[in-house]
Amino acid sequence: MRHRKNKITLSRTAGERNALARKLTIALFEHGKIRTTVARARFVRRFAEPLITKAKPGTLTARRQVIAALGNAPAAENVLERAKQYATRNGGYTRVTKLPAHRAGDGTPMVLLELV
Repeated sequence: MRHRKNKITLSRTAGERNALARKLTIALFEHGKIRTTVARARFVRRFAEPLITKAKPGTLTARRQVIAALGNAPAAENVLERAKQYATRNGGYTRVTKLPAHRAGDGTPMVLLELV
């Protein structure tokens, strides 16, 4: 039976998934938008949006939680700066836009994941 099997695995181990989530989230906050596959964008969205919600208060606790989640203090500062823009917004901090081009190697549909 498939009960409660709703985890996105991306054919990776747990450590590899965590590393991918951290790296893509750092790139998203550094550049404001990233070009990636649909599955990765959905996966990163589940990691990045709660991170902004945690960073919104701007307290010391929030700062420490963001640093712990990303494992990178300079990237956490970037998240905290961007979180100030979303002070009045209740959610939906990212947007996924489908791109007309597919990846050259395997034809995977590509999307643009960007901060709103």
